[in-house]
Amino acid sequence: MTLDDLRVFVAVCRAGSLSAVARELDCTQSAVSQHVKRLERETGVSLLERQPRGVVPTQAGLVLEAAAAEGISGLDLALRRLRELVDGESGAVRVATGATTVRHFMAEAVVAFRRQHPRVSLEFRTESSSRGCFDALADSSLDLAWITLGPPVRGIEQRPVMELPWVLAVHAEDPLAARPYVDPADLGSTRLIRLPPNSTSAAHLDAACAELGARFAFDTSVADWDTALLLAELGLGRAVVPSLPGLDVPGDRGDLRLVPLPALRPLSVGWAVRRWDALSPLARAFADTVAERGGRAPGAQPTV
Repeated sequence: MTLDDLRVFVAVCRAGSLSAVARELDCTQSAVSQHVKRLERETGVSLLERQPRGVVPTQAGLVLEAAAAEGISGLDLALRRLRELVDGESGAVRVATGATTVRHFMAEAVVAFRRQHPRVSLEFRTESSSRGCFDALADSSLDLAWITLGPPVRGIEQRPVMELPWVLAVHAEDPLAARPYVDPADLGSTRLIRLPPNSTSAAHLDAACAELGARFAFDTSVADWDTALLLAELGLGRAVVPSLPGLDVPGDRGDLRLVPLPALRPLSVGWAVRRWDALSPLARAFADTVAERGGRAPGAQPTV
């Protein structure tokens, strides 16, 4: 049993496919299969079950996957720390973000961090969802991920940084544009621009509406918050979005107006990591800088 065997096995469990891992590793499917078979010989149990569309771990496989993933994660973090002890202030901080994160939440913090640590490399990897950020943390040497906070995830620690109030984005000539605020019940007959389907922010909005007995209808779907804002600014619909840093409320950005929805429970955003106590000093410094110097949405409340 080797570390490579365990790395490949964890990758197969997460991908659900031998061929997908083979493509990722630029090797043959047979080579990937040999790693798994070696583990099965040494453990004496079947670890994978073949299905019509790939493979899934058996009960024994789930046990080994959990232990292997935790061990590999800890080892990778230790190796990073050792490299940074050697490199000193010339190390790297690797961050997974959503499509709009750096511009809205990190611009000022990145400048400040760069001035304080000019020799440190900042590496950003864009993911389309919080789930993608979690997978990126688990599968690679990434340090941090900026996410919309959601339910607990095995092997991931989440830390809130700020809470974003919800606003209704509309065109300046919309009948609701001049209101000081809007109640969710006022939007019952309105078809809205939907936040990214299956995203944590969309799930949070649905839950916040359910708490008030409100229910929204949608006729357009977008991939990110900025696209929803653009469509509203063009007069192509209304959108309920988080009040992002840099946007005024009630708002005056061209033809865009943002009307507060104070009755809705705010959206929490912040950091996800594999283990806070194992973060390198540089990664911790970057996380703290974003928390301290990151953009603040109007009415947003820092939580750490």
